[in-house]
Parts: sequence; structure tokens; C-alpha cells
Amino acid sequence: MTHLGGPGDDAAKGADDGADAVARDIADAVDQLTNLWSLAAHEAPVRLSLHQLRALRVLQSAPELNLTGLAERLDIGLPTASRLCDRLEAAGLLERTLHPHSRREVRLSLTPHGGHVLQDVADRRVQILARALEEMTRAERLALSRGLRAFLAARDAARTRTDGAGLT
Repeated sequence: MTHLGGPGDDAAKGADDGADAVARDIADAVDQLTNLWSLAAHEAPVRLSLHQLRALRVLQSAPELNLTGLAERLDIGLPTASRLCDRLEAAGLLERTLHPHSRREVRLSLTPHGGHVLQDVADRRVQILARALEEMTRAERLALSRGLRAFLAARDAARTRTDGAGLT
């Protein structure tokens, strides 16, 4: 695994700026960000697994999704999704309601408490990132921001060209 150095480290080593080398650097950074995300989740008042947080985020972005839709978006089986929802419902973070037009379909939605927990975790993540970003110069922060926007645009363009084949 690659380890990102400090400012100027690339120039000192004559680092390769090819796609593979940059991809390794980004993978290392993502690994570190994942650790920060986990830390923020574990410091929240309600301890949730990363799978539970992902489920809450999906439900926040797609209110009143059904169990099948949640399982598909999380790429998990229906029994696993059902158990996940059981735990979230028992914690008061999710509620199930019958679809008004189909008694066989159950809608899933965040409770107000679930929304507050999700916001708390998001706030903690921003605070952790802000502390790290404060160690960077303004120019480095701007370069990072521009680079991330360019990456997302390139990813979207690649997704459009390939109709999403293999890109998520």
C-alpha cells in the first residue's frame, strides 16, 4: 500500500503522476477517510455499524423505500436487509408503515430520532475533516477541492459513456 507523504513529498521522490500511481494514493487516502468515518460513527451517542449507517443514509435519500429497494441499494439479500431493519426499528431509528395502496408492501422511513442521529454523525465527520484540513494551506485546500470536483466530473463522464458498466 502506498503512503502519502507531506507537502512537497512528491517532488522530492520524483513520484509518478500516472493514473495507477495516483489511484494508489487515492486508495490510501480513502482508507484513512474510512477510518475517520468509523471514528465519527463510534463517537456518536447511538453506536451504529457502518452497514446501519449506510441503510439510514439510503433511507434519507430515498424516503419510503420498500425492503426490496433497500436491499438492492445496499447490495444485500432480503433476509439480511430485514434483520438490519429489525435492529434499526428496535433502536427507534426506522419505522415501517403499510403502503396506502398495497397492504402487502411496507414502506421504510427514518424516524425523527433516526434523522437526528444521522445528522450527528455527519456533523462529527465534518468536524474531523475540518481539523485535518486546517493543517493544510489555503492553496492546498483549494487544490484538493478542485481535484475532487474534477474527479467526480470524470467519474460521471465515464459512467455516462459506459452506461454505468462496472462503475458505482
